[in-house]
Amino acid sequence: TGGHTTEILRLLSCLSESYSPRHYVFADSDKMSEAKICSFEQKRAETFPNSQFTLDRIPRSREVRQSWTSSVVTTLYSMLYSLPLTYKLKPDLILCNGPGTCVPVCISALLLGLLGIKRTIIVYVESICRVETLSLSGKILYYFSDYFIVQWPDLKEKYPKSVFLGRIV
Repeated sequence: TGGHTTEILRLLSCLSESYSPRHYVFADSDKMSEAKICSFEQKRAETFPNSQFTLDRIPRSREVRQSWTSSVVTTLYSMLYSLPLTYKLKPDLILCNGPGTCVPVCISALLLGLLGIKRTIIVYVESICRVETLSLSGKILYYFSDYFIVQWPDLKEKYPKSVFLGRIV
């Protein structure tokens, strides 16, 4: 909520008009992100008037400080919403940056690829605030993403599959 949304919108501001439509997926309890996204898209429409986007909500997969055991159940519940959404959207690319909501969406996309329905490229960008360790989402998606981007050299040393680009947000 808030910080991750700000970071992803900074990344999206650098993308061309060809990245359209954009489908934003966020937790159903997250009210702040919706307002930030709508404001961003309204400004983007001034430059790219034919730009399209949708907002989609899924149940939050993990609350802050939620136990790992109970988060398995809530993540599976979130997957029940992510699978039909991912099947409907059949994205070419998923760009995500760390909130727990991205895990069920990425796993759903991986399942579509395994079933031969749609291959999706997954790009994970670890948050700028993760200097020495990965977030829980990062620890999970490190193994499943096509591109795993870190913004600090220490993380590149610890996670050799990652791509270090310096500060990008």
